Amino acid sequence: MRSSNPVFSRRGFSRDNGYAGFNTAPQAGYAQGNPYAQNPYANNPYAQQDLQQGAPPQAPATTGRMTMDDVISRSAMTLGTVAVGAVLAWALLPVSTTSYGLAIGSAIIAFVLAMIQSFKRTPVPALILGYAAFEGVFLGVISEMYNSQWSGAPFQAVLGTMAVSAATLLVYRAGWIRVTARYARIGMAIAIAFVLVMAVNLLLVAFGVAENGGLRSFGPLGAIVGIIAILLGAFFLTLDFKQIEDGIAYGAPKNEAWLAAFGLTMTLVWIYIEMLRLVAIFSSND
Repeated sequence: MRSSNPVFSRRGFSRDNGYAGFNTAPQAGYAQGNPYAQNPYANNPYAQQDLQQGAPPQAPATTGRMTMDDVISRSAMTLGTVAVGAVLAWALLPVSTTSYGLAIGSAIIAFVLAMIQSFKRTPVPALILGYAAFEGVFLGVISEMYNSQWSGAPFQAVLGTMAVSAATLLVYRAGWIRVTARYARIGMAIAIAFVLVMAVNLLLVAFGVAENGGLRSFGPLGAIVGIIAILLGAFFLTLDFKQIEDGIAYGAPKNEAWLAAFGLTMTLVWIYIEMLRLVAIFSSND
Protein backbone atom coordinates (compact mmCIF):
# COMPACT_ATOMS: atom_id res chain seq x y z
CA MET A 1 0.00 0.00 0.00
CA ARG A 2 1.24 3.44 -0.75
CA SER A 3 2.09 5.93 1.87
CA SER A 4 0.88 9.18 0.40
CA ASN A 5 0.75 12.88 0.95
CA PRO A 6 -0.63 15.87 -1.00
CA VAL A 7 0.21 14.54 -4.47
CA PHE A 8 -1.49 11.22 -3.59
CA SER A 9 0.88 9.30 -5.86
CA ARG A 10 4.23 8.86 -4.13
CA ARG A 11 5.33 5.25 -4.38
CA GLY A 12 6.37 3.09 -1.43
CA PHE A 13 9.90 1.86 -0.84
CA SER A 14 11.37 -0.69 -3.30
CA ARG A 15 8.21 -2.06 -4.85
CA ASP A 16 10.27 -4.03 -7.34
CA ASN A 17 12.23 -5.61 -4.47
CA GLY A 18 9.17 -6.77 -2.63
CA TYR A 19 8.81 -4.01 -0.06
CA ALA A 20 5.56 -2.14 -0.53
CA GLY A 21 4.87 0.20 2.35
CA PHE A 22 3.58 -0.16 5.86
CA ASN A 23 0.96 -2.89 5.51
CA THR A 24 3.44 -5.79 5.70
CA ALA A 25 5.43 -4.79 8.78
CA PRO A 26 5.43 -7.08 11.81
CA GLN A 27 3.62 -5.65 14.80
CA ALA A 28 3.24 -6.95 18.34
CA GLY A 29 -0.16 -8.36 19.18
CA TYR A 30 -0.94 -9.49 15.63
CA ALA A 31 0.28 -13.08 15.80
CA GLN A 32 -3.12 -14.54 14.96
CA GLY A 33 -3.61 -14.41 11.21
CA ASN A 34 -0.40 -12.49 10.66
CA PRO A 35 2.46 -14.63 9.27
CA TYR A 36 4.94 -11.81 9.77
CA ALA A 37 4.37 -11.84 13.51
CA GLN A 38 5.42 -15.51 13.60
CA ASN A 39 8.26 -15.10 11.09
CA PRO A 40 9.50 -11.52 10.86
CA TYR A 41 11.71 -12.42 7.88
CA ALA A 42 8.92 -13.87 5.74
CA ASN A 43 8.54 -12.19 2.37
CA ASN A 44 11.45 -9.86 3.11
CA PRO A 45 14.06 -10.32 0.40
CA TYR A 46 16.82 -8.60 2.39
CA ALA A 47 16.38 -10.72 5.51
CA GLN A 48 15.93 -13.89 3.43
CA GLN A 49 19.21 -13.26 1.68
CA ASP A 50 20.97 -13.07 5.04
CA LEU A 51 19.32 -16.27 6.24
CA GLN A 52 20.17 -18.15 3.04
CA GLN A 53 23.80 -17.29 3.62
CA GLY A 54 23.57 -18.89 7.04
CA ALA A 55 23.98 -15.65 8.95
CA PRO A 56 21.56 -13.56 11.01
CA PRO A 57 20.24 -10.33 9.47
CA GLN A 58 23.02 -7.79 9.39
CA ALA A 59 22.79 -4.28 10.79
CA PRO A 60 21.59 -1.76 8.19
CA ALA A 61 24.73 0.33 8.61
CA THR A 62 26.93 -2.49 7.32
CA THR A 63 24.75 -3.70 4.45
CA GLY A 64 23.89 -0.55 2.56
CA ARG A 65 20.40 -0.46 3.99
CA MET A 66 18.46 2.60 5.02
CA THR A 67 18.95 3.88 8.56
CA MET A 68 17.35 6.67 10.55
CA ASP A 69 20.54 8.70 10.13
CA ASP A 70 20.12 8.41 6.36
CA VAL A 71 16.56 9.65 6.58
CA ILE A 72 17.52 12.55 8.84
CA SER A 73 20.43 13.65 6.65
CA ARG A 74 18.42 13.48 3.39
CA SER A 75 15.50 15.27 5.00
CA ALA A 76 17.85 17.99 6.29
CA MET A 77 19.23 18.45 2.77
CA THR A 78 15.78 18.61 1.19
CA LEU A 79 14.22 20.90 3.79
CA GLY A 80 17.40 23.01 3.80
CA THR A 81 17.03 23.48 0.04
CA VAL A 82 13.44 24.61 0.55
CA ALA A 83 14.56 27.06 3.24
CA VAL A 84 17.39 28.50 1.10
CA GLY A 85 15.06 28.93 -1.86
CA ALA A 86 12.48 30.65 0.34
CA VAL A 87 15.01 33.02 1.93
CA LEU A 88 16.50 34.00 -1.44
CA ALA A 89 13.06 34.56 -2.97
CA TRP A 90 12.02 36.68 0.02
CA ALA A 91 15.21 38.76 -0.16
CA LEU A 92 15.47 39.17 -3.93
CA LEU A 93 11.87 39.27 -5.11
CA PRO A 94 9.86 42.23 -3.74
CA VAL A 95 6.09 41.87 -3.58
CA SER A 96 4.86 42.65 -7.08
CA THR A 97 2.92 41.21 -9.99
CA THR A 98 6.17 39.87 -11.42
CA SER A 99 7.05 38.01 -8.24
CA TYR A 100 3.55 36.52 -8.11
CA GLY A 101 4.05 35.24 -11.65
CA LEU A 102 7.41 33.74 -10.69
CA ALA A 103 5.82 32.11 -7.66
CA ILE A 104 3.10 30.49 -9.76
CA GLY A 105 5.66 29.35 -12.32
CA SER A 106 7.86 27.88 -9.58
CA ALA A 107 4.89 26.07 -8.05
CA ILE A 108 4.01 24.53 -11.42
CA ILE A 109 7.60 23.40 -12.00
CA ALA A 110 7.79 21.97 -8.48
CA PHE A 111 4.54 20.09 -9.07
CA VAL A 112 5.79 18.64 -12.36
CA LEU A 113 9.07 17.51 -10.79
CA ALA A 114 7.17 15.95 -7.89
CA MET A 115 4.88 14.06 -10.26
CA ILE A 116 7.82 12.79 -12.31
CA GLN A 117 9.49 11.48 -9.15
CA SER A 118 6.21 9.98 -7.97
CA PHE A 119 5.96 7.81 -11.08
CA LYS A 120 9.58 6.66 -10.97
CA ARG A 121 10.37 3.36 -9.32
CA THR A 122 13.58 4.64 -7.73
CA PRO A 123 14.42 7.99 -6.11
CA VAL A 124 16.25 10.57 -8.20
CA PRO A 125 17.98 13.05 -5.85
CA ALA A 126 18.23 15.71 -8.58
CA LEU A 127 14.45 15.66 -9.07
CA ILE A 128 13.81 15.78 -5.33
CA LEU A 129 16.22 18.65 -4.70
CA GLY A 130 14.91 20.46 -7.78
CA TYR A 131 11.40 20.14 -6.43
CA ALA A 132 12.60 21.49 -3.07
CA ALA A 133 14.33 24.48 -4.69
CA PHE A 134 11.34 25.58 -6.76
CA GLU A 135 8.95 24.92 -3.88
CA GLY A 136 11.17 27.12 -1.75
CA VAL A 137 10.90 30.00 -4.24
CA PHE A 138 7.12 29.66 -4.21
CA LEU A 139 6.98 29.60 -0.41
CA GLY A 140 9.33 32.58 -0.14
CA VAL A 141 7.15 34.77 -2.36
CA ILE A 142 3.83 33.88 -0.75
CA SER A 143 5.34 34.16 2.72
CA GLU A 144 6.54 37.66 1.94
CA MET A 145 3.10 38.49 0.55
CA TYR A 146 1.38 37.29 3.72
CA ASN A 147 3.92 39.07 5.90
CA SER A 148 3.27 42.36 4.10
CA GLN A 149 -0.41 42.14 5.12
CA TRP A 150 -0.17 40.22 8.38
CA SER A 151 3.16 41.00 9.98
CA GLY A 152 4.78 37.97 11.55
CA ALA A 153 2.40 35.46 9.93
CA PRO A 154 5.18 33.34 8.33
CA PHE A 155 7.05 33.06 11.64
CA GLN A 156 3.88 31.99 13.41
CA ALA A 157 3.16 29.50 10.61
CA VAL A 158 6.64 27.99 10.98
CA LEU A 159 6.10 27.61 14.74
CA GLY A 160 2.67 26.11 14.09
CA THR A 161 4.09 23.63 11.58
CA MET A 162 6.77 22.59 14.04
CA ALA A 163 4.17 22.19 16.80
CA VAL A 164 1.89 20.03 14.63
CA SER A 165 4.83 17.89 13.50
CA ALA A 166 6.16 17.41 17.03
CA ALA A 167 2.70 16.61 18.41
CA THR A 168 2.04 14.12 15.62
CA LEU A 169 5.38 12.40 16.20
CA LEU A 170 4.73 12.27 19.95
CA VAL A 171 1.27 10.76 19.46
CA TYR A 172 2.64 8.27 16.93
CA ARG A 173 5.59 7.19 19.09
CA ALA A 174 3.32 6.86 22.12
CA GLY A 175 1.16 4.41 20.18
CA TRP A 176 -2.00 6.48 20.48
CA ILE A 177 -2.39 6.22 16.72
CA ARG A 178 -1.95 2.83 15.08
CA VAL A 179 -1.30 3.09 11.36
CA THR A 180 -3.15 0.11 9.94
CA ALA A 181 -4.44 -0.56 6.42
CA ARG A 182 -7.95 0.38 7.54
CA TYR A 183 -6.71 3.63 9.08
CA ALA A 184 -4.92 4.48 5.83
CA ARG A 185 -7.94 3.67 3.63
CA ILE A 186 -10.30 5.82 5.68
CA GLY A 187 -7.83 8.70 5.86
CA MET A 188 -7.07 8.57 2.14
CA ALA A 189 -10.79 8.53 1.30
CA ILE A 190 -11.27 11.67 3.38
CA ALA A 191 -8.19 13.31 1.83
CA ILE A 192 -9.30 12.58 -1.74
CA ALA A 193 -12.80 13.86 -0.97
CA PHE A 194 -11.28 17.03 0.49
CA VAL A 195 -9.15 17.66 -2.60
CA LEU A 196 -12.12 17.09 -4.92
CA VAL A 197 -14.27 19.50 -2.93
CA MET A 198 -11.49 22.10 -3.02
CA ALA A 199 -11.16 21.63 -6.80
CA VAL A 200 -14.90 22.19 -7.27
CA ASN A 201 -14.72 25.22 -4.99
CA LEU A 202 -11.87 26.64 -7.09
CA LEU A 203 -13.93 26.25 -10.27
CA LEU A 204 -16.94 27.92 -8.65
CA VAL A 205 -14.78 30.83 -7.54
CA ALA A 206 -13.17 31.11 -11.00
CA PHE A 207 -16.57 31.32 -12.70
CA GLY A 208 -17.95 33.78 -10.16
CA VAL A 209 -20.48 31.38 -8.67
CA ALA A 210 -18.84 31.46 -5.23
CA GLU A 211 -17.75 34.80 -3.81
CA ASN A 212 -14.85 35.73 -1.51
CA GLY A 213 -13.09 32.45 -2.07
CA GLY A 214 -16.06 30.25 -1.22
CA LEU A 215 -14.92 27.55 1.19
CA ARG A 216 -11.47 29.15 1.24
CA SER A 217 -12.68 32.52 2.45
CA PHE A 218 -11.00 34.42 5.26
CA GLY A 219 -13.95 33.87 7.56
CA PRO A 220 -15.09 31.18 10.02
CA LEU A 221 -15.81 28.69 7.23
CA GLY A 222 -12.33 29.18 5.80
CA ALA A 223 -10.86 28.62 9.27
CA ILE A 224 -12.73 25.32 9.63
CA VAL A 225 -11.52 24.17 6.21
CA GLY A 226 -7.98 25.18 7.16
CA ILE A 227 -8.10 23.16 10.37
CA ILE A 228 -9.34 20.12 8.45
CA ALA A 229 -6.47 20.54 5.98
CA ILE A 230 -3.92 20.70 8.81
CA LEU A 231 -5.39 17.56 10.39
CA LEU A 232 -5.03 15.85 7.02
CA GLY A 233 -1.41 16.97 6.96
CA ALA A 234 -0.93 15.32 10.36
CA PHE A 235 -2.53 12.17 8.95
CA PHE A 236 -0.02 12.17 6.07
CA LEU A 237 2.79 12.55 8.60
CA THR A 238 1.69 9.40 10.41
CA LEU A 239 1.81 7.49 7.11
CA ASP A 240 5.27 8.88 6.44
CA PHE A 241 6.49 7.93 9.92
CA LYS A 242 5.15 4.40 9.55
CA GLN A 243 6.65 3.93 6.11
CA ILE A 244 10.05 5.13 7.33
CA GLU A 245 9.86 2.85 10.36
CA ASP A 246 8.97 -0.17 8.24
CA GLY A 247 11.55 0.68 5.59
CA ILE A 248 14.28 0.58 8.21
CA ALA A 249 12.89 -2.59 9.82
CA TYR A 250 12.71 -4.43 6.51
CA GLY A 251 16.06 -3.25 5.20
CA ALA A 252 15.07 -0.94 2.35
CA PRO A 253 18.07 0.19 0.27
CA LYS A 254 19.98 3.18 1.59
CA ASN A 255 19.16 5.44 -1.37
CA GLU A 256 15.47 5.15 -0.57
CA ALA A 257 16.00 7.53 2.31
CA TRP A 258 15.50 10.13 -0.43
CA LEU A 259 11.89 8.93 -0.79
CA ALA A 260 11.38 9.45 2.92
CA ALA A 261 12.81 12.97 2.67
CA PHE A 262 10.66 13.67 -0.39
CA GLY A 263 7.47 12.59 1.37
CA LEU A 264 8.20 14.44 4.58
CA THR A 265 9.02 17.63 2.68
CA MET A 266 5.77 17.57 0.70
CA THR A 267 3.77 16.95 3.86
CA LEU A 268 5.48 19.74 5.81
CA VAL A 269 4.96 22.15 2.90
CA TRP A 270 1.27 21.24 2.90
CA ILE A 271 0.99 21.93 6.65
CA TYR A 272 2.96 25.19 6.43
CA ILE A 273 0.78 26.62 3.65
CA GLU A 274 -2.42 25.74 5.49
CA MET A 275 -1.00 27.09 8.75
CA LEU A 276 -0.08 30.34 6.99
CA ARG A 277 -3.66 30.78 5.78
CA LEU A 278 -5.04 29.93 9.21
CA VAL A 279 -2.80 32.49 10.92
CA ALA A 280 -3.92 35.12 8.39
CA ILE A 281 -7.58 34.27 9.01
CA PHE A 282 -7.28 34.62 12.76
CA SER A 283 -5.25 37.83 12.37
CA SER A 284 -7.92 39.28 10.08
CA ASN A 285 -10.62 38.60 12.66
CA ASP A 286 -8.75 40.28 15.54
